Amino acid sequence: MENQDPAVVEAVKASGESTLEKATAKAKEKIDQLLNVSLNIAVTGKTGSGKSSFINALRGVSEDDDGAAPTGVTETTMKATMYEHPTVPNVKIWDLPGIGSPNFKADKYLKEVKLDTYDFFIILNSERFMQNDVMLAKEIKKKKKNFYFVRSKIDNDIRAEEKKKGFDEQNVLSIIREDCQKNLTELGDPKVFLITSFDLDKYDFETLQNTLEEELPDHKRSALLQAWPVCSAASLEKKIKFFEGMIWAASLASAGIAVVPVPGLSVACDVGMVLLFLTRCYYAFGLDDGSLSRLSEKVNKPLLEHLAKSKFASAIREKTLARLQVSAVLASLSAIEYAASLVPGVGSAAAAGISFGTTYYLLREGLNELANIAREIRKEAELDTLCIN
Repeated sequence: MENQDPAVVEAVKASGESTLEKATAKAKEKIDQLLNVSLNIAVTGKTGSGKSSFINALRGVSEDDDGAAPTGVTETTMKATMYEHPTVPNVKIWDLPGIGSPNFKADKYLKEVKLDTYDFFIILNSERFMQNDVMLAKEIKKKKKNFYFVRSKIDNDIRAEEKKKGFDEQNVLSIIREDCQKNLTELGDPKVFLITSFDLDKYDFETLQNTLEEELPDHKRSALLQAWPVCSAASLEKKIKFFEGMIWAASLASAGIAVVPVPGLSVACDVGMVLLFLTRCYYAFGLDDGSLSRLSEKVNKPLLEHLAKSKFASAIREKTLARLQVSAVLASLSAIEYAASLVPGVGSAAAAGISFGTTYYLLREGLNELANIAREIRKEAELDTLCIN
């Protein structure tokens, strides 16, 4: 690899492979995983448990947005309903009917709900878990799938208890957790995650995320990291670190195109790669208008104005990134890259280096800028005090 750009050599080392060809193949696999690996999340629970609100929170949509899961006190889920994640379409969240409801007795439920379809299950309840929940968990376990008990609407419990003399929030949470676990003893000692769908920064939502990450297969983890809402400073940093670790793959995948001597081909690939990658960062960091509008309303502060400080965020928001940030830079290299790819012997390596270096620079600069804007917004919203590890 002595004729290659030093940055390409470093990327090959980062891939863990011994040659550029093997590293490029691995890079393409990683990028395909980033963009296309499916993740099917099943959410089930009895009527009134808060399933729809939880699904909407996971998808980052408000209850009155188009395509939101319908909420209400009556049974709204009559069959398995799929909700595609609005910004990570390979992630799908399924609203399943509650087991044991009048329309779905346990025996009928287990026949009609295809448990093999889903990667893992969230079993939701706003009160204590019952025998039907235990039975469902046992059936899921037979399929060698993971299940997680989530106790919802904790904010309602806290509001009811805080009016009482001697109120202690941690004590209330402990009592609720223990009460939930009483009926789950035959499953061993399963964790119960306490959450409120209306404030994901609180309680066990981040712990749930960490647990899911630890127990998901590696190739599914990237989908979860992209789609899961930013619920703390730590979860934001985890997303940033994930994308930082993917820059070598995005750049090498693009560099692999540069060895083909067709004018403009590598430039087109670079533009598309940079646009796709940074757009995924933009949404994963919660910088889209919908996420920031909801956060602004929550903290009663204007936050959208921060996007103007980032040329990359503004360009993605206005759908001008390829024209504004990428094409101008890459167009100046097009002729050089094409000429280098025609030089016998070292030409292909030189062309790959030019493509890699340019793409790497743009991805690194864009990611850093978007990450810093996301950090600044959290600081301005005064959320960091809620996000101690």
